Amino acid sequence: MFSAYLIHLLILIGIYLILAISLQLSVGFTGLLNFGHIAFYCVGAYISALLALAGLPFWICILFAGMGAMVFGFLLAIPTNKLKGDYLALATMGFSFVIYAVALNWTNLTRGPLGLPGIPKPALFGFTFSSNLSFLILTLIIASISYFIIKRIVSSPFGKILEATRDDELAVRILGKNTFKIKSLSLGISAFFAGIAGSLYAYYITFIDPSSFTLLQLIPIVSIIIIGGLASLKGTIIATIILVLLPEPLRFIGFPSSIIGPIRQMIYALLLLLILIYKPKGFYGKIELE
Repeated sequence: MFSAYLIHLLILIGIYLILAISLQLSVGFTGLLNFGHIAFYCVGAYISALLALAGLPFWICILFAGMGAMVFGFLLAIPTNKLKGDYLALATMGFSFVIYAVALNWTNLTRGPLGLPGIPKPALFGFTFSSNLSFLILTLIIASISYFIIKRIVSSPFGKILEATRDDELAVRILGKNTFKIKSLSLGISAFFAGIAGSLYAYYITFIDPSSFTLLQLIPIVSIIIIGGLASLKGTIIATIILVLLPEPLRFIGFPSSIIGPIRQMIYALLLLLILIYKPKGFYGKIELE
């Protein structure tokens, strides 16, 4: 029983890690205060679930989930191109509300609050990942690939341009670089991996509904990148493990489930306050949150 519980936590860590490092790309490395990340997660989950229920194979579903979320990332970059800081955060937050409203009200497609049940377990090369252990292996493989790709991106010359855009966008423009294209690519790539994470979540839970993609679900992801440190993939990994495991002892104290959720949010908020006050760059951050 304990091993099953541990496997469940490790799967969540893998999914959250993909979400966090993809958000790190747009926020930490490019300086885009993006609160629309949960919307990309939602888009990926719904695309993957709908295609899986239609009978398409796993690799097509997860690929289209990422690509669909990427398209929305590019679309979001167009109207928010000239926005910065708080204004960008508000605009991307509004985008999350729009996607949530669509998922809630487009009942012919998403079944609204009833959700999409019965999502089949993924199968690849004739093997079905029916057990949680096999799904954990799949999740860790995809999380490792995602981490490797994003690490290569941020270590490449393009990654240096992203950081330069974050630090001084005007200087990058003076040097002849198209900052709109740079930010669009960053947001699109970030959205792609968020869609991948959404696909894994849908396959793991086998049921999704709009309540799984509210701004409350974004709080742990934002907490991870701030506590781990902006522009730090190493810190993101450590913070992901800490924030997923830290509230878990509450389950063994005997609190009712209606209380555990709010206490979890309070723990995240307290950690954020302590980090911002005593260690503004997080554990391994290279920059401070402005």
